[in-house]
This record gives sequence, C-alpha cells and structure tokens, in this order.
Amino acid sequence: MPKFAENLKKLPGISHIAAICLLDAAGEVVATIENKAGSQGAVAVYNHLAQTYGAITPEAARKGLEIFAEYAAEVQANPGKHPNIERLLALVEQRRTLRTRHVFAV
Repeated sequence: MPKFAENLKKLPGISHIAAICLLDAAGEVVATIENKAGSQGAVAVYNHLAQTYGAITPEAARKGLEIFAEYAAEVQANPGKHPNIERLLALVEQRRTLRTRHVFAV
C-alpha cells in the first residue's frame, strides 16, 4: 500500500492556493485549511478531491482517506491529531457533503 508521501507526489500543485474553505449545505464556512506548514498535505488532498468530485462528497472522502494512507489509520488511536482526516471520516459516516471555496494566493 502506498504511503502518504508517495500519494502526495501524484497530486496537483497547490502553490497558487492560499486556503480552502469548506462550506456546509447552507453555504456557511465550517472550516478553513490554510496552505502553511503542517496543513499543506491536507490542502493538496482536499484540492484534488474538489477538482475530481466537485465537492467533498462521501465518495470523495473515502478516496481522501486512501490518499492519507498511514495517517488515516492512526486517526482513531490519536483523536484530535489529524482534524482534516477526522473530518473525512465524519463525512463518510454521516453521508454528508461539503462544498469548497478556494482562496487563491496573490
């Protein structure tokens, strides 16, 4: 099974993205993932999922968990350590979808 670092290399670049906002069904921002150290991998994954699926659907979330590989596996043992992965798990379990809004770097 590929590791996250290997999967990350296959995703589109994110240098043009400052952040990705996640919106609920009412259009309210429920989370923002900034393109900064510690969350750049999550920005790359969420960007890829948004481009591929049009939103972070339960199906997209399952694919995101595959991409996060070993980190997705350690989430249950370390609650709170990877909130962006935990969010994907919740979307799968709750069968919810989040729309995305990109904030582009200037």
